[in-house]
Amino acid sequence: MQPLPQTSEEIEAIYASGAAPTVALVQQLLAQVQQLSQRVAELEERLSRDSHNSHQPPSSDGFKKKPRSLRQRSGKRPGGQPGHAGQTLRFSSQPEAVVLHRPRNCATCGADLAGVPAAECQRRQVVDLPPLHLLTTEHQVETVCCPACQQRNSGAFPTEAPQAVQYGPQIKAVALYLRSYQLLPSARTNELLADLFGAAPSEGTLDTIVQDAASKLQPLVERIRQQLIASGLIHVDETGCYVADKRWWLHVASTSQLTLYFVHHKRGQGGSAAAGVLPNFVGIAVHDSYASYWEYSCQHALCGAHLLRELIAEQERSGQAWATDLASLLREMLAATEAARAEERAALPAAQVASLVQRYAALVGQGFASNPVQPRPAGQPRGNVKQSKATNLLLRLRDHAAEVLRFLHDLRVPFDNNQAERDLRMMKVQQKISGRFRTESGATAFCVIRSYISTLRKQGQSVLVALEQALRGTPVPVPT
Repeated sequence: MQPLPQTSEEIEAIYASGAAPTVALVQQLLAQVQQLSQRVAELEERLSRDSHNSHQPPSSDGFKKKPRSLRQRSGKRPGGQPGHAGQTLRFSSQPEAVVLHRPRNCATCGADLAGVPAAECQRRQVVDLPPLHLLTTEHQVETVCCPACQQRNSGAFPTEAPQAVQYGPQIKAVALYLRSYQLLPSARTNELLADLFGAAPSEGTLDTIVQDAASKLQPLVERIRQQLIASGLIHVDETGCYVADKRWWLHVASTSQLTLYFVHHKRGQGGSAAAGVLPNFVGIAVHDSYASYWEYSCQHALCGAHLLRELIAEQERSGQAWATDLASLLREMLAATEAARAEERAALPAAQVASLVQRYAALVGQGFASNPVQPRPAGQPRGNVKQSKATNLLLRLRDHAAEVLRFLHDLRVPFDNNQAERDLRMMKVQQKISGRFRTESGATAFCVIRSYISTLRKQGQSVLVALEQALRGTPVPVPT
């Protein structure tokens, strides 16, 4: 491309030289205008993205106007619903302490009231913590000489006392709870423990506690992995993280009762294969259509929430009616499946499913009419042909229609992949707080412990009690 003229004299010289140079200049300017217009449109489209029309998380929306949620109104009033037990303090029938407040003298005449029976007694209870301090338990092992054979017999120290002085499993469990569950950094964990108990493990001791817990939990996490493989349906997803200042990927495979986290330096099939679930899984995997998931021979179901956001983005970008109508149809399908589950039906009526699928295909066809697939140029014998975003979306909706609509045909399949996204949310919080994992071993240990914690939370177990049992070497078993 020739450099553009910069002065009026240069433009007049081109004009004076004839029609051909002038036309060439205009064509060059038009090409540049088209290029810049396309670039402006791309930048405006990028600026318009937020959590309601893209895969960006809500935390990336910043302080601009909050986007409208994709969730539909349930019709229920805010707050606890009828039948909800709620949580409130209740009178204890056996309080640990009773403090009697009795008047000593009459407020009118000053007479001594000692020994006078009470006319009535009112009760109030205050629920509070006992004084917080660490208890030191000394374990002594005695050696006794047998009077019959003179054999010296010695007792044994408990497993929690391998050294002369150490922290016990309860304070370790609290430290691990704060570090791995509440996601406090090491310095703040030490500060909180010191404020509460007057002493706190050092940062090195905290790391040792984490590694010890991960080592004891590794067999249980392997059991979680095997149960996920045997499940009929799982959710899978991945998100970026930093390990030793390098970009790594955190993979998750989960159900409503199980969670497995795995950290790996690869995002794609290498990472998910190393996690060890998908290579042997034969059920239905719900995901966001990331390319590496299609490499596995299991059945697939695509996240409808991702598709809704893409349809909303296309509607806002081009205003094409098919995108709006298809988003409405997906919501209609979702409402139909939710109603069927509420009525405990095994499936939707075949006629209803056929009608919905026919409407789906018709809307996808309308989309292609407005956004046709670009043919391969004559000079490009191979390779992918660049398509518009709308066309790429339509190709996915057409070529993977069975996976998009699997939730409609099988009521076991959810509409979205929110389970995996919820399971990843707190891991992103950890990255925001700490910024990174210092070492691969630290990241791996964190994933092992969080797999245990998340699984037990889903099953209604106490995290603190479960961590204490894990540190004692008897972790809470995962139900089959």
